[in-house]
Amino acid sequence: MTRPTQRNREFHVSKQNKKSDADDAYGGFHAGFSVLVGRPNAGKSTLTNALVGQKVAITSAKPQTTRHTIRGIVHREDAQLILVDTPGLHRPRTLLGKRLNDLVADTLAEVDAIGFCLPANEKIGPGDKYIAAQLAAVGRKPIVAIVTKADTVDRQALTEQLLAVAALGRDVMGEAGWADIVPVSATDGFQVSTVADVLIGHMPSSPPLYPDGELTDEPEAVMIAELIREAALEGVRDELPHSLAVVVEEIVPREGRTEDNPLLDVRVNLYVERPSQKAIIIGKGGSRLREVGTNARKGIETLLGTRIYLDLHVKVAKDWQRDPKQLVKLGF
Repeated sequence: MTRPTQRNREFHVSKQNKKSDADDAYGGFHAGFSVLVGRPNAGKSTLTNALVGQKVAITSAKPQTTRHTIRGIVHREDAQLILVDTPGLHRPRTLLGKRLNDLVADTLAEVDAIGFCLPANEKIGPGDKYIAAQLAAVGRKPIVAIVTKADTVDRQALTEQLLAVAALGRDVMGEAGWADIVPVSATDGFQVSTVADVLIGHMPSSPPLYPDGELTDEPEAVMIAELIREAALEGVRDELPHSLAVVVEEIVPREGRTEDNPLLDVRVNLYVERPSQKAIIIGKGGSRLREVGTNARKGIETLLGTRIYLDLHVKVAKDWQRDPKQLVKLGF
């Protein structure tokens, strides 16, 4: 698509109040939390990874792949932006769906700013309007409309989507509308830094909240489970994303290894709801499960900084999405 010229690089609509010139107790440093929300598969996880500069959230073409809020940390010389990636807001059909929506609602109440992700290549629909209404009810928080996947449409279509997003903001927020509107492509880097700039512009004066260089505060076990879920969801049927849960049972050093040749044993259970789903994950002769292990191992070794032996087992937990006890057991 045709890109804005370099001198017009910050291609967005901004109404934010700039930081006060008053004395700043933290030397001009700002830090705070921003949540990315949107319907499933709106590009939230991909944008989180692009902003952080490293993979901290799983991505998939399948909706509802994000199960936990993943905090990614963006470091600047004068600011720190902590991004909270959430499950896609949706009308829940199961107890799991309700708990995921509750997780989003709790997160919205605690952050300093909200990024509302709407894909450039899909018309605004009932799901977007539902989320917009939920956001309007949150209260006095700046809401930045982020039009994702800008690389998938031409300039005219992008302009039309930006106008539609602006109209949606006026419908739910009143004449003031959204605090900002920013188009972005996380896949090719178009305006990723602008999104960071805009969100940081809404952060309060604060000292750094995390050590320099730290990219996420998620426990290693959660990150490992998410990487395995991502690998397991590649190329599978539509119903499986909702039915797959991953639990890391153990991460232990292999006995008898020398310090210069360490190996970690990582034992993981994958839970599905039906035997037919178990067969999908395992594949003929175990071929699919071996592929999942191979693909996930690379990301896990990068995360842990050492070689691992990944031991995967697939188990059936019947209708776990609707069972309160099993939801707790699986970490929800």
